[in-house]
Amino acid sequence: MRYRLTFVAGLAVGYVLGARAGQQRYEQIKKAARGIAQNPAVRNSAETAAQQGKVYAGKALHTVSEKVGDHVPKSFTERVRSRLGRNGHGRPAEDDWGTSHP
Repeated sequence: MRYRLTFVAGLAVGYVLGARAGQQRYEQIKKAARGIAQNPAVRNSAETAAQQGKVYAGKALHTVSEKVGDHVPKSFTERVRSRLGRNGHGRPAEDDWGTSHP
């Protein structure tokens, strides 16, 4: 019985100390991740990657549209174009200020 009580007490102490260290380490990781995410170089890279993804998605849509033709429902192609931010003519849609984004 004494060994069980010692084991349970050790387990409880280990849990409490581990939980405290875990919370502190979690906060350190969270702070580091926030610093990386707010870095201008990282943000620019992420925006560039997103824009390139849209360009490639538009090219893929165009290629598939040419090959598939009328077999794809118009509602689907309109939904895809709206998510890509393109108008019905394959050109980038203009935003509120009259500028377009590729």
